[in-house]
Amino acid sequence: MGLQAVFFYLFAVVAVASAFMVISARNPVHSVLFLILTFVNSAGLFLLVGAEFLAMILLVVYVGAVAVLFLFVVMMLDIDFSELRAGTLKYAPMGALIGVILAAELIFVIGGSAISPQAMNAITMPIPALADRTNTAALGDVLYTTYVFYFQIAGLVLLVAMIGAIVLTLRHRTTVKRQDISKQVARTPATAVKVVKVKPGQGV
Repeated sequence: MGLQAVFFYLFAVVAVASAFMVISARNPVHSVLFLILTFVNSAGLFLLVGAEFLAMILLVVYVGAVAVLFLFVVMMLDIDFSELRAGTLKYAPMGALIGVILAAELIFVIGGSAISPQAMNAITMPIPALADRTNTAALGDVLYTTYVFYFQIAGLVLLVAMIGAIVLTLRHRTTVKRQDISKQVARTPATAVKVVKVKPGQGV
């Protein structure tokens, strides 16, 4: 067994164990920390296959932004997780059905590669040699030439999801004074100034 195989099994075992701890840990802060550990080991697996750009993106984007954001949200918000878990049993049948479907897909993929090993070589595009093109340049060529429309559609889907999350969580408070630009621009002296004739003896 070579050194690369040793690191592969090390990263894979730690990543799978950390992913299991994400869903089994009782403390949500511990779950986020195990999620960060899963991302780090997944980045190690990407480095082993020569995808250094994906490894750095995984560390910078997911570990440096998404996972840390999850950690801050969990630590700052006073969320009653026991109340959230109270109604999880009614979603158990649907979750079991999705788990069975995912397990069947994994068995199908693993079984297909075991029965027909040449199926793994039937890729859509050839992988360029490292001496010819770097991993980052090859990934950019594929994304921004062949799959540019799918890449843009994926960006639009994420934009719609972000707008939907903002709309669903936005709350208008009646006690907070908000700025209305259209009303400020449409102000006239007649609406902005009110002249009151004060009778003698009734002033301040």
